[in-house]
Amino acid sequence: MTTTETLPAPAGQSRRLLGQETVIVLALSLGASGVSALISFAGSLTAPATLKAQTATLNGSLAPGRPWLDLTWHLFDIATALVPVALVAHLLLREGSSLRALGFDLTHRWSDLGRGFVVAAGIGGSGLMLYLAARASGANLTVVPSGLPDVWWRIPVLILSAAQNAVVEEVIVVGYLLRRLNQLGWSWPAAVAASSLLRGSYHLYQGVGGFVGNVVMGVIFCLLYRRWRRVAPLAIAHTLIDTVAFVGYVLLAGHVSWLPT
Repeated sequence: MTTTETLPAPAGQSRRLLGQETVIVLALSLGASGVSALISFAGSLTAPATLKAQTATLNGSLAPGRPWLDLTWHLFDIATALVPVALVAHLLLREGSSLRALGFDLTHRWSDLGRGFVVAAGIGGSGLMLYLAARASGANLTVVPSGLPDVWWRIPVLILSAAQNAVVEEVIVVGYLLRRLNQLGWSWPAAVAASSLLRGSYHLYQGVGGFVGNVVMGVIFCLLYRRWRRVAPLAIAHTLIDTVAFVGYVLLAGHVSWLPT
């Protein structure tokens, strides 16, 4: 994809129908998450406690004291969260394309893996420093990546959750959204702004730091997608970043002084 290349709209679909489709996909997935995060942030701002005194738990127990039911609920949530990705795949197939058009396949698995590791290494550390700085300034809640009980399935579920987050966000917010906005005639800068602001919006429940950090990450990921034309390395990088955050918290919380709990 280049700044001058405009993809044709799918056969039989007007721009109006394409726009309606895009709104519906976002309303069923991360667009709705953005509205939910905004409401949550408004609640945090109006709460008696300061932002950094409040917590945002990312992976909490869904059935406290009942580990098998808890596991079932988590697996159900992970599976159903992937349904919008299946919808995107279906819509692409209907227009004679597939997820391969977004670069979400196994055709370049080794280069995707290498790129994913490099991106994760570059973004992960800077993201942690931004979070710590934002919390120290009072602009962010205390993020608790895991509130799961100490049971055998805790680490596997956290890794599955990281992968689910990555696939949903990168396929929809980068691959699908940039493709549709291009077909709708949006300029490249406008499409990048929309994608990045959407990414930031559904992290707003964490506070200003979560919003700003993810907007910056969104711009970087859009630029990398434009260069590589592949979502897969971005999904791999995102999975690695979240896995380190989730599992690292479990291993380090209460053992190091610099990690807020």
